[in-house]
Amino acid sequence: MAAPALTPRQRRALCAKAHALDPVVQLGKAGLTPGVVQALDSALWAHELIKVQMRRPEDKKAEAEALAEAAGACLCGVIGHVAILYRPHPENPRLVID
Repeated sequence: MAAPALTPRQRRALCAKAHALDPVVQLGKAGLTPGVVQALDSALWAHELIKVQMRRPEDKKAEAEALAEAAGACLCGVIGHVAILYRPHPENPRLVID
């Protein structure tokens, strides 16, 4: 599954929409496990736009990019230890981004 191509303007708009969201997936010290990938996939299927709480990774950006790649999602941004991921629903996208 390929990540959607987004412009910087679209990424900013999605980060703004994600501001009010709470993290729905947490990445523990075990890192990116098959269970985490399954949780990411389920959350993205249900919500399209999610926040992922990372537990003090050494390289936040690299960890967030690995999360996005594993889920076939677009990394919209990293704020603190929280990554914002977006993947439109394949059959019925609900979020409209300009």
